[in-house]
Amino acid sequence: MQLKPLFLALTLALAPAAHATNLTDVYRDALAYDAQYAAARAAYQAGQEKVVQGRAGLLPNVNLGGNVRYNSVESSLPGGDADYDSNGLSLTGTQPLFRKQNWVLYEQSKNQVKIAEMQLKVAGQDLILRVAQAYFDVLQSQDNIAFINAQKASITEQLAAAKRNFEVGTATITDTHEAQARYDLAVAQEIAEQNSLNIRLRALEKLIGKPAGTLDSLVDNKLLRAESGTLDEWAARAADGNLQAEIQRIAKAISDQEIQRNRAGHYPTLDAVAGYTITNGQNFGTQQVDTRTATVGVELNLPIYQGGLTSSRVREAVANQEKARQDLEVATREAGLQARQAWLNVNSGVARVRALEQALISTQAQLASTKLGLDVGVRTNLDVLNAEQQVLSAQRDLAGARYAYLLAVLSLKAAVGTLSPEDLAEIDQHLRQPVAVQ
Repeated sequence: MQLKPLFLALTLALAPAAHATNLTDVYRDALAYDAQYAAARAAYQAGQEKVVQGRAGLLPNVNLGGNVRYNSVESSLPGGDADYDSNGLSLTGTQPLFRKQNWVLYEQSKNQVKIAEMQLKVAGQDLILRVAQAYFDVLQSQDNIAFINAQKASITEQLAAAKRNFEVGTATITDTHEAQARYDLAVAQEIAEQNSLNIRLRALEKLIGKPAGTLDSLVDNKLLRAESGTLDEWAARAADGNLQAEIQRIAKAISDQEIQRNRAGHYPTLDAVAGYTITNGQNFGTQQVDTRTATVGVELNLPIYQGGLTSSRVREAVANQEKARQDLEVATREAGLQARQAWLNVNSGVARVRALEQALISTQAQLASTKLGLDVGVRTNLDVLNAEQQVLSAQRDLAGARYAYLLAVLSLKAAVGTLSPEDLAEIDQHLRQPVAVQ
């Protein structure tokens, strides 16, 4: 039975485009348009400023101040009453020489930048997975519509034959009713699947901000292969390379540094200071004096008692350190679980595709035999319709299994932290622009 896929015309009608689109094209469009990734990119840019803010605590702090005042003095001294104006200008600079807290904060800021980088990578991997899922969802709906239309064409032929046979008295009305019922059911399935296709096209359009156009279709199974390495080996790789686990690992390092930073509240601070002050109109009895003062030196501060604030903050940081350690453990275990699930999906997906390929061959052979049986009078139209339904179901399941396998491969790479746009480009090598069958 020859399939006549209609998804090309459907896609052209719903999303006109001049050329076919592959996974890499969709990913590039999503990279520029997707709001979720754009938010992650903005968060990354904001995170880059953390190291600048942390370094500021180690650099000089310079302040310029000024004042203009009206002064009214009442004094018991003879002639001591005075009304006068004064003004002043001061320039002060402080260079930290020893501030343990500031050094630790600077080191923390470096780790915060690393977290921002990791979070952007996570968003990039998530975008790849969302693009692949949306892309294959559309292909699956297009395949389903093509299978349904092929089924309708076959049922239409069987319905016409049943009517002719009934008219000449070689078949009962039951065959006609059965074929009509199958046709009506196929129409209902087509309506539902067309709606599903429209929804999935809108979901893809949400990612890229425009109609997707005609999507390239999967044409071979050369990518189909079981993953080398054992289940535990992949889980171990995920524990080391998973991006979410790496984020928690850096967060644990920041929590360790937070304890040091709060303990540094007990340490003395030492700063180099310099200043220059201009004061005009100072009143000394009956005289007004202008002064110029320059200072340079060092300042030492030793905290003695702050009401228990520093010790409380240390205890808080220790508790948060334990929380970070547990969060890291959760992330590591979750990464291992994701890798195990994806590995199982990949390898079982290979076996399922192979089994469905064999099932398709078997159902096609069964269909041929059933049609031959109908010709010699030992099979009915109902038997042929059932056999054709099995062939179409096998084709639909096989297409879905291929897409599920590819998504499992991408998920496995994401679990171990190696997923990249190059993985989409590799799949593109096995996609081709669909050609409508005339």
